[in-house]
Amino acid sequence: MQHGAVTNAGSQSARFIRLFLIDGTPDGLMFADVGNWNGKVLAAPRGRLGELLKRSEASRTGIYVLTGPDPERLGGTIAYIGEADDVAARLRIHLRSGDKDFFTRLAIVVSSDDNLTKAHVRFIESKLIRLARQADAASLTNGTDPDFQRLPEADRADMEFFVDQLTLVLPIVGFDLFRRSVRKTASEGASNMDDDIMFVFATAGASATARETEEGFVVLAGSTARRTPTETFPAGYLALRDQLIADGKLTDGQTSDLYTFTSDVVFSSPSAAASIVAARSASGPREWKLQGTVQMYKDWKASALETG
Repeated sequence: MQHGAVTNAGSQSARFIRLFLIDGTPDGLMFADVGNWNGKVLAAPRGRLGELLKRSEASRTGIYVLTGPDPERLGGTIAYIGEADDVAARLRIHLRSGDKDFFTRLAIVVSSDDNLTKAHVRFIESKLIRLARQADAASLTNGTDPDFQRLPEADRADMEFFVDQLTLVLPIVGFDLFRRSVRKTASEGASNMDDDIMFVFATAGASATARETEEGFVVLAGSTARRTPTETFPAGYLALRDQLIADGKLTDGQTSDLYTFTSDVVFSSPSAAASIVAARSASGPREWKLQGTVQMYKDWKASALETG
């Protein structure tokens, strides 16, 4: 059994999450819950689905989440969020019909006291689908966008709390569908955007601005990227750039030798971001500079760690 305390950003209090590896391995069956919450999340890879469905919790009224790799987007995820009176029975229907054959991992959400009703799970499903669409971290295969609100006021408050806990627990078991791809957009908190620490990178006519967030290293909309790759441009980054172009996040720039970022884009590292901007192999820690200075990202980061 593993325990961990999780603190959310801002003023939210620390939470204690219990994560239990049922068969003792991190890639097998597991369940997670939060102190003072009556919910329970069970997760497993598709290969362990049979064992998961044999558990008594799987036959309760609840929510289920299916995820798998998105064949249309490099490194992307597709997902489906559903509800059922008997989750195990519904999943067996999906397996027989093959209509959700994309998934490689699944999670089941139930209440530990078996008190969730059909109305409760329809409300939770509606909220989760809306949050997932807003976050845009995965492509949802749900054909509808339900807006179920028919609950007594007290029940709605309870289910809102249930959803809050769920969006905290699901990422810990591998279902990170509800965080925005960029922590803050220009319209959110625009009044304190000047307080953000920014980094800049210019090369071969391209010029980009970025910031570091909890989600990753974010190149901001309006930045430009070099169009013609050099021989050192890694094949993996070339494929990533092609995907950004296909998604409309990189479009033709004001000049024929540049692309323009049409939206903020999260990268896994400063080097990934710098390589896309420069269309070559680039060392992000060295090439990104603290805005208004000549200080390299790596030196700023080292200083921040020392003073933090």
